[in-house]
Amino acid sequence: MRRRDFVIGALALGALPSAPARAAIPSSPGLAALARRTGRYFGCAVKSRQLREDADFTAAVARECDIVVQEYEMKRGTTERKQGRYDFSGTDAIEAFARKHGIGGRGHPLVWYAANPDWLEPALMAGNPRQREKLMTDYIRVAMRRYAGWITEWDVVNEAIEPNDGRPDGMRADNMWLRAMGETYIDTAFHTAREADPKASLFLTDFGLEHDSVRCERRRTAFLKLLDRLMARGVPVDAVGIQGHLKPYKEGFSQKVFADFLDTITGYGLDISICEFDVADRGGPPDPDKRDREVAAFAQAFLDVALDNPATRGVVCWGLSDRYSWLSNYPEYKWPDGQLSRGLPLDAAGQRKPLWRAIAAAFEAAPQMRERKA
Repeated sequence: MRRRDFVIGALALGALPSAPARAAIPSSPGLAALARRTGRYFGCAVKSRQLREDADFTAAVARECDIVVQEYEMKRGTTERKQGRYDFSGTDAIEAFARKHGIGGRGHPLVWYAANPDWLEPALMAGNPRQREKLMTDYIRVAMRRYAGWITEWDVVNEAIEPNDGRPDGMRADNMWLRAMGETYIDTAFHTAREADPKASLFLTDFGLEHDSVRCERRRTAFLKLLDRLMARGVPVDAVGIQGHLKPYKEGFSQKVFADFLDTITGYGLDISICEFDVADRGGPPDPDKRDREVAAFAQAFLDVALDNPATRGVVCWGLSDRYSWLSNYPEYKWPDGQLSRGLPLDAAGQRKPLWRAIAAAFEAAPQMRERKA
């Protein structure tokens, strides 16, 4: 076990952008190669346009990753803008690239409260129970069967909890699926997914489970209580996706608290993945070199614990290069002066930076992953 007593406080310490200078091609192994040595994977979220228009970025993904996930092109607001008319062209392009390079796929997400087409919620609320269920299950079957054999892991239900909404059970109240079908919408989603592709691993995924803070403790409690109910009902959840959006300059981190949470999850017999990893660096020191070192130290403390757990399958970053990070555009995380966030393994020019080395070190020190469930 690595530094389980280590605690870090909140540190006080459209169009594609123009192409940066061409990055030198590293000679050392990529993160995927390091991950595979322990039976794990490393990957990132991508957009098909990035793969089509940015050769340097595409080469970096092929070099560093052995699994990719669609950043937005599997979200239903993109794939089914009109009812029953599907557009999977973005994911098809990602799949073509991935298969060419021997890279696997994750699917994100099948059922989510957000990023849905405008027609879906009115149709859901107007339907009878059978029609409501069909609006969910038809999409799950279409998407999963289309990518069976390439996408081996699916975020079946994403972000089901939100204690701040005030429900006694901690479930997300602002969720059309919950309002229309009750909590058993989750059961229906997972059972349908199991039937649609029996070989795929089925994930329940959420954010805000990582930090040593009141916010995250409330979320961990609600999440585990939900797992209790799902396991009691025999819902076929295979794994938990912990998003891993870290905020080192806002919230602290305790390795012991996080390790205990992961141990509780594995006690259900479930696997774990860190599935949307990045680090928000807003609020850090103005000197980017110093900030990079602090971000890397925080990230490695987190990943050391995650990968010390033999049930953790791997790490997927929400992007690979700072050139394309959502953190640089989201109001809560973007820098007011317009500089790019530095929360991903490669900088805007595609160069490896201290965060890349922290991820590499965590994989190099990790034990072998346990054998997966059949």
